[in-house]
Order: sequence, then C-alpha cells, then structure tokens
Amino acid sequence: MALDWTHFTPWSALAGGALIGLAAAWLIVLNGRIAGISGIVGNLLAPGADKGWRLAFVAGLVLSPWLYRVFAAPPDIIVDSRPWLLITAGLLVGFGTRLGAGCTSGHGVCGLARLSPRSLAATLAFMAAGFAAVWLVRHFGG
Repeated sequence: MALDWTHFTPWSALAGGALIGLAAAWLIVLNGRIAGISGIVGNLLAPGADKGWRLAFVAGLVLSPWLYRVFAAPPDIIVDSRPWLLITAGLLVGFGTRLGAGCTSGHGVCGLARLSPRSLAATLAFMAAGFAAVWLVRHFGG
C-alpha cells in the first residue's frame, strides 16, 4: 500500500481535529454536557429534554458544510459501495452505538479526554470493529 501524497492533508486534518476538540471542550465547560452526537440527537426526541442547545448543536452540524463552501471548494464525493452494504453498515453502527451507550464523539473524543476507562474500552472496540470491517470488505468484496 502506498501513501497518496496528493490527497494527504495533515494541516486541514489537524485544524478539523482541533475544532472538534474545541467544540467539545466548550460544550462541557459552558453547558456541562458531553458532545456525544448519538445522545444529543437521541434526546431531541425524548419528552421533557432540554432541546434548545441540542437543536443548535445539530443545526451547526447540518449547516457547517455550507459554511465550508464559503472558504473552499467542496470535495468530490465518490461512493463506490453497494447500497445494501451501506445500509447494513449504518444499522450496525446504530446497534453498536446503542450497545456501547455512546458513539465515537462521546467516547472517542470526550470520554478519552476525561480518561474514562469505559470510553477507552468502547473506543478500542469500535476501532477494532472498523478495522475488521475494512479488511473483510477489501478481501471478500463489497
């Protein structure tokens, strides 16, 4: 396997990671809440949940690609997988999020930053599952 140097973008990746970390830190410092997307979106549907900040957070996620377009051209998106495989993957991610009581943002970003042993276990589990899934698809088609 060779590294595709024309698409290797460490500075934009670093900036994106810093922005995610900053947003997660702001949310916990200013609001006392963990920036776990599955919990934020899931509790939008729960009765009596405080919805204001949740709606603002989700609006930021939805609107940020349009803001990105102000500063840069949108990347070409190529989906070269079968629809049934994408649907299956989405359902498995949803199941894993429910089973692990959180998602990559809640456990991987916020939980690891808080040195949570539960988040470390969850992050190791979903990273291992992701590596295994990519290996299986690359070796047995998809």
